[in-house]
Amino acid sequence: MIWTGFIVVIIFFLALDLGVFNRKAHVIETKEAAGWTTLWVSVALAFSGVIYYLFDAGLIDNPTNITPKTATIKYITGYLIELSLSIDNVFVIAVIFSAFNIPALHQHRVLFWGILGAIIFRGLMIVFGVALINQVSWIIYVFGAFLIYTAYKMLVSKDTEFDPKNSFIFNRIKKIFPLTATIHGDNFFITKMGVRMATPLFVALIIIELTDVLFALDSIPAILAITADPFIVFSSNILAILGLRSMYFLIARMLDKFRFINYSLVVILGFVGVKMILSHHIEIPEWLSLTIIVTALVGGILASIFIPKKSSVLPKQEA
Repeated sequence: MIWTGFIVVIIFFLALDLGVFNRKAHVIETKEAAGWTTLWVSVALAFSGVIYYLFDAGLIDNPTNITPKTATIKYITGYLIELSLSIDNVFVIAVIFSAFNIPALHQHRVLFWGILGAIIFRGLMIVFGVALINQVSWIIYVFGAFLIYTAYKMLVSKDTEFDPKNSFIFNRIKKIFPLTATIHGDNFFITKMGVRMATPLFVALIIIELTDVLFALDSIPAILAITADPFIVFSSNILAILGLRSMYFLIARMLDKFRFINYSLVVILGFVGVKMILSHHIEIPEWLSLTIIVTALVGGILASIFIPKKSSVLPKQEA
């Protein structure tokens, strides 16, 4: 009943979003995006009270017998991990929309269906990941090593521009669907001369959907390092995804200001990778995990704000 109730509430939120507040396509301005982001973060943090109540009242399975306080801290930690790793999604989404010239008027519609698909795919991945960790204990070392490797690659990789039009996904879409190069309102498909063709909105949607699955390969193991409780993993993950759309419209216009946020993600991924590898030998307190993650995230944001960019202007030469 708890799982069913949570899923029904999520469906209600999504229906309210598209059917009431965003029934008419419009450009999401910064002020509106800030309001929605604040609302989604508030809802997610308030849900920690629900987590405490469920575990305190014994209304949900608790195979590891964790206390309500510990369950609440695990939920908040998992939510912050998912929210911080979602920042990478924002960068990629901005590039995809730019590559296919998706107007700001229709970006919310694309993201809505993208988020809906992400909820389904991530739900399946969470179920599989939790089952794998519970059945095969040594797999946690594989996940931990993978996260450390991902952090290393993120640290040493050079800034290379992602071109969606040269991606493997786009090339596969072209072979499956006839494509039209122009936008036709908010339609994903049109019929032209008797041929059903996919519009750039559909192409952007599929690429966003599949790249989110790739990002989930990092984020799902990261939260499994905090807890293998399926409801905590699922609820924290889904509530972070629900806030991704408004967060995109809030920070997409300020991407160049978050220059050091990647270093925050490196620290977070590296830490949870080490935590996974040491999990059978050393127990890292939940409060310490939460402190490290918050410090890394806030540190990257503050560094981006207060450390000035190096000037690229060449010094004047003397006559």
